[in-house]
Amino acid sequence: MVDPERLHRILRRVTDDLAVLRIYAEVPPDELVFDQVRLGHAKYVLVTMLEGCIDAAQHVCAAEGYGPPDTNAAAMLLLARHDVLTRDLADALAQAVRFRNVLVHGYAEVDDRRVVAYLQELDDVAAFTTSLAGLI
Repeated sequence: MVDPERLHRILRRVTDDLAVLRIYAEVPPDELVFDQVRLGHAKYVLVTMLEGCIDAAQHVCAAEGYGPPDTNAAAMLLLARHDVLTRDLADALAQAVRFRNVLVHGYAEVDDRRVVAYLQELDDVAAFTTSLAGLI
């Protein structure tokens, strides 16, 4: 069974990070991509926000007995299989989690324009928090 207090705490952190990223989303892309201080902060907040999404998804999967997902992206897809998320939303979050891996582990040189573009795709995270908040 989901721990309501724990899930609420995780989702609050995600929502707080989302609010910060929405501020950066208002900055003209060409301005942000060349401002290494603000861009670096946006990257960090993006990573912590997606970490929160992972924590929430993993908690729900474990608490509800959905079985251990093989990867963090798979946790999102597992939530769709159990009708916690729509398939489209789960796919979008799985893709975001994979992008987070690129940011954190440097699998490839990060395209800063892709980071800035992602700031226009934050509605998926908002929908994720709304969906999981429904479990509380």
